[in-house]
Amino acid sequence: MNNLDKIYHEKGLDPLEFSKSYVSYLITLLQKLDHSKVAECIKQLEEARQNGNTIFIIGNGGSAATASHIGNDFGLAVLKKTNKKYNKAYRALALTDNISVISAIGNDSTYNNIFLDQLKVHFRDGDKLIAISASGNSPNLVEAAEWFKGQGGSVIGWLGFDGGKLKAIADISILVESPKGEYAPVEDLHLVINHIIVTWMQYHIMQEDKLI
Repeated sequence: MNNLDKIYHEKGLDPLEFSKSYVSYLITLLQKLDHSKVAECIKQLEEARQNGNTIFIIGNGGSAATASHIGNDFGLAVLKKTNKKYNKAYRALALTDNISVISAIGNDSTYNNIFLDQLKVHFRDGDKLIAISASGNSPNLVEAAEWFKGQGGSVIGWLGFDGGKLKAIADISILVESPKGEYAPVEDLHLVINHIIVTWMQYHIMQEDKLI
């Protein structure tokens, strides 16, 4: 029985009690978050900005939506907050967003290559890869991460459960330690992590440019 099962069995489906218990559970997961790993991730992303490298983001399902959200925030949300200084921007690209490319690769090759083949086109030395997965075992993420690391790129895992195969591949792993199968809380915290990082980015550049 996982923690969400326990919440249901203890609180039933009363909406008020379920809502409060779910939020309380998220707080316990946040309290276990390894902030040193978040800081290491920030340092890698800032290194990419300083060197003009690209940050690629990949994920499936809900994590694909998170990847799109991150691509927007690291790029345009930072740009908007920092007085639109284009030379200060983070180059962030979510490889989840071009459905023509994804469907072409899936149709002509295999779904396992939808991120790998895009990286083969776009990768340059010094680039960073954020692979988002609750299980850490999605074949298309694992293959992309292995190839990326083999080219000398830095792999950052935003993971859940026990981290799966991606934890062993990634140079840095931010792990939401919840039982296997609890996808929703992992995806919730990945978005929180995104907002921690993008807010740091915004204030860092604003301070750098003496806007605050």
